[in-house]
Amino acid sequence: MKKVFALILIMAFLGLSGCGSNPEKAKGDQGEAKSEAKMQLVEEGKLTFAMSGLYKPLNYKQDGKLVGFDVEIGTEIAKRLGLEANPVTNPWETILQGLKGKKYDAIIGSMSITEERAQQVDFTIPYYIEGAQIFVAEGNQDIKTPEDLKGRTIGVIQSSVWKSLAEGYSDKIKSYPSDVYALQDLPSGRLEAVITDSIVGAYAIKENNLKLKPVGSILNKDEVAVAVNKDNPELTKKISEAIQAMVEDGTYEQISTKWFGYNTLKE
Repeated sequence: MKKVFALILIMAFLGLSGCGSNPEKAKGDQGEAKSEAKMQLVEEGKLTFAMSGLYKPLNYKQDGKLVGFDVEIGTEIAKRLGLEANPVTNPWETILQGLKGKKYDAIIGSMSITEERAQQVDFTIPYYIEGAQIFVAEGNQDIKTPEDLKGRTIGVIQSSVWKSLAEGYSDKIKSYPSDVYALQDLPSGRLEAVITDSIVGAYAIKENNLKLKPVGSILNKDEVAVAVNKDNPELTKKISEAIQAMVEDGTYEQISTKWFGYNTLKE
């Protein structure tokens, strides 16, 4: 009987020893599982991020594939998070609704930080700084300053920060799904001015050989960041960390210089 009891004690001891043979590994496994659970993704192993696909050179389609500055930034972020990049498109006017409806994990599509948007979603640290610019037809001599926009017909992108800016000058606002479409309406006279990002406007004029010109200096400066759902703070944090690391190791400047010729985070 004593031998049987002793054998039971030995077996129990061995069992306990086996359970705790590698406490650090067990702790690490639990930590990894906890971290994965915090970073919510619509598709496991992928960072799915949205954009309009109509905002050249920031995000657009070339030979059926999404390319541009935003796409390259999003791809680098995904790589640093150990995920596969999965860029997708969504109409700009419903892009926030798509994010809140969990169609994608983030918006990496040149979205400026505004108080109204910040009430609906969280933003990472900025990944570039943009400025609003007035563009008019090359022969236009009537609009030389922002004050000359009073009562004029102004074109802007739908649901953009440019729309509220334009409304401060005129009540004749026409919304477009793309900057290029708005700019193309300037030479014909359907619009008298367009307010858009200075980078996008200059690029569109060059690419489409449009007879347009910028008016005055930059109207304002906006910080552009990645938008993430408010119930996904871990993903917001990790994306911010990835952007910061890109800035610090020089990767960000390489990407920015490739697309624009300068570092868009340096004012």
